Amino acid sequence: MLTATELKTIAGQVKVAQDLGLSLAPISSQHAGFDTTAAYAVADLIHAMRLADGARAVGRKIGFTNPAMWPQYGVADPVWAYVYDSTVSYLPATSKQPAICSLGGFVNPKIEPEIVFHFKSAPPPGADVLAVLACVDWVAHGFEMVQSHYPGWKFKAPDAIADWGMHGRLLVGQPQAVDTLGSSLQETLTTFTLALSCDGQLQETGKGANVLGNPLAAVVHWIEVLASQTPHQPLQANELVTTGTVTSAYSVQPGQTWQTVLEGIDLPGLSVSFAA
Repeated sequence: MLTATELKTIAGQVKVAQDLGLSLAPISSQHAGFDTTAAYAVADLIHAMRLADGARAVGRKIGFTNPAMWPQYGVADPVWAYVYDSTVSYLPATSKQPAICSLGGFVNPKIEPEIVFHFKSAPPPGADVLAVLACVDWVAHGFEMVQSHYPGWKFKAPDAIADWGMHGRLLVGQPQAVDTLGSSLQETLTTFTLALSCDGQLQETGKGANVLGNPLAAVVHWIEVLASQTPHQPLQANELVTTGTVTSAYSVQPGQTWQTVLEGIDLPGLSVSFAA
């Protein structure tokens, strides 16, 4: 078990790497006792430092909800992290040109197309999929820009947890009110498809079921995990939650334009060009 002093030192090292865009060796390779519990303790310390720096938490991200990705990254369960007003951007709804996103400060960035929920109320303890949906006021499609401060994206699950859940930035598309998306939204979120392209070349077509069977099910699972991780604050009203990638994560380079087309759900696709 790592001491409080060791955890504080690790948190400081990780935050410096995040703030300055530096690489660092996986923490699990430096400390044999670095497990999931220690990783969330480090993440909590970094969260407190970010709040002290003036950031405002606006929601959470759930990562590794696509089991097809687990063998590639050496994980076996979803992880989560806070997202902040400084890392969440709402894309313009009316522009016909791609949105622009700078990759400055990112380390080994990748793109993940996701479903984002915004909560009008806090789900009750033990909420199932329908109870979670009843607490959602809008749904959006977004791109989460993830990154790895560990060279070559080589790490273990505790390393990912400590490194902000690999979060870099969340680009949120036009929100759609739940009551405009049809009475069968629960089923739609399982069956919709999403085509991800780069510079007009199709990379992959994913479906909602890739996200733990349904993005709502990912939230249910995360709420259960969160309840077991005292003293983390339960999901609150006015928080957003991004639920994990519908496709594989793809490396992104400056000069590329990435697009999505969604079918089977009334959410607009996204088009984002990336600058250095």
